[in-house]
Amino acid sequence: MAASTTASTTASATTSIVVDNVSKTFRYQAHPTLKKVLQGKLRGQSTSETFKALDGVSFEVQQGESIGLMGLNGSGKSTLLKLVSGVMRPDQGQVLTRGRISGLIATGAGFHNELTGRDNIYMNAAMLGMSKEETDAKFDDIAAFADVGRFLDTPVGNYSSGMFARLGFSVAVHVDCDIFIADEVLAVGDRPFKRKCLKRMKQIRESGITMFYVSHSAGSVKRMCDRAIVLEKGRVGFDGDVDEAIKFLHYDGDDEEPDGEELEEDERDDALANDI
Repeated sequence: MAASTTASTTASATTSIVVDNVSKTFRYQAHPTLKKVLQGKLRGQSTSETFKALDGVSFEVQQGESIGLMGLNGSGKSTLLKLVSGVMRPDQGQVLTRGRISGLIATGAGFHNELTGRDNIYMNAAMLGMSKEETDAKFDDIAAFADVGRFLDTPVGNYSSGMFARLGFSVAVHVDCDIFIADEVLAVGDRPFKRKCLKRMKQIRESGITMFYVSHSAGSVKRMCDRAIVLEKGRVGFDGDVDEAIKFLHYDGDDEEPDGEELEEDERDDALANDI
């Protein structure tokens, strides 16, 4: 297992992720200007404050589980995914993971604006642990999935947020990984691309890869996940059945993605084609 801290822990061979009593604190400035900082000091006021994005979070994920990470804005979801992916380290506790991690935790993350889409595919793939030989072998599939056309050879600084998502998601889903992480990856992009993403993520789930999926859509989590963890103000408020998690959040459960029915139609078409 790769650890995000120097501490070591023995885990079962079937355990994919261990989050053990993890806390993460951030500092923000209460007085952003020098004038206000000086005024605050003269008045005996604190010039900075801290807040806990995560506070004593613990859980384990077994290999092959599909986990929906849910919670209101500011509950700590993205911070937790960054700790699991290794982008950040916890202030307290430890995060252990087994195997290669892939995914998309922020649109455009890991891309260089002055490089072309083609160059960024190689750079982003390398950051996710792929060798040049692996990327060469999968390049045509990555480019076809992203489907950015002639923009593939233009600087990505000219890309829209939707094009960023296309390229980033396409690289991520072509990495041979053990853990796949997606943070609101379907929030941008047009309807056909969202359908393609949902279909690909369903394939990832069925392949036995551990999936960590953040979404505010109850319907999407129900389709993609077999367990849900709900964060409340940086703490685990609920961990268990997806339907119960939705009730815990007081979601009505009727916010199905608009492409849900179309995805089901695609699946029926695929089944029919296989029968033929």
